[in-house]
Amino acid sequence: MAIPINLIARIHQTKQNNIHGFFDKIKTKKWVKDLYEVLFLPQNDNSEEQLKSRFEDLQKTLLDLITIITADKENAETHVKQFFETLPELYDQLVLDAKSILEFDPAADSLEEVYLAYPGFFATYVYRISHQLWSQEVKILPRVISEYAHSKTGIDIHPGAVIGESFFIDHGTGIVIGETTIIGNHVKIYQGVTLGALNVSKEKANQKRHPNIEDHVIIYSGATILGGNTTIGRESIIGGNVWVTQDVPPHSLVYHKSEIKIKDNSSLPESLTFVI
Repeated sequence: MAIPINLIARIHQTKQNNIHGFFDKIKTKKWVKDLYEVLFLPQNDNSEEQLKSRFEDLQKTLLDLITIITADKENAETHVKQFFETLPELYDQLVLDAKSILEFDPAADSLEEVYLAYPGFFATYVYRISHQLWSQEVKILPRVISEYAHSKTGIDIHPGAVIGESFFIDHGTGIVIGETTIIGNHVKIYQGVTLGALNVSKEKANQKRHPNIEDHVIIYSGATILGGNTTIGRESIIGGNVWVTQDVPPHSLVYHKSEIKIKDNSSLPESLTFVI
């Protein structure tokens, strides 16, 4: 079989032209995991000096990752400094998120359990660190970080979304939160929820495309809320499997009513044909 020399040359040239856009995804994932472990997993065996050393390693790794993207070490150093200066605030926000899970999920017995075993909390952690980098206008890296959480938990939160404090994701699998979504404080979201756009045309890339969710809203599993002009008013409850594309007033209950029939299957009134 002939080797496509011309194609190989084109690919090689493309990579040379875009060398600063390529970086180690495995290294990025390890940085996300290592930072999580330092912040939330037991560190009983580590002295203060050892913890300090681990943070220094995390700073160096982030510097390497951003330098590859920006091709500007001085600019990368500024980004790393800004990120780690905001890390105490991010940590406090995440503790509030974990406490929200502990307060409202009867299956959670302790914060330690939330840190060790809750994919919704891990996805929220990844969102908050990627959102900080997104806010600093770091290119590419926030998307790679958020995609790591997506692949690991099945929860897809764009780093550009704005999410308030005490955010609670329960179960979480299949949740999608779009780039221009704005979520208030004390919001609870269950599995399979989509906060998306009505129109995905490229022309609307710089417009508000995703909904606004005000404080103390609960959105149950399978609900779909679409549109940049759609606002769910505070303290509303959105029931499972509903489809919302218009404003919902505060203190509302939105639900989908379906008819369920239960019959005795011992004597069917008519033959049934199943096609699988």
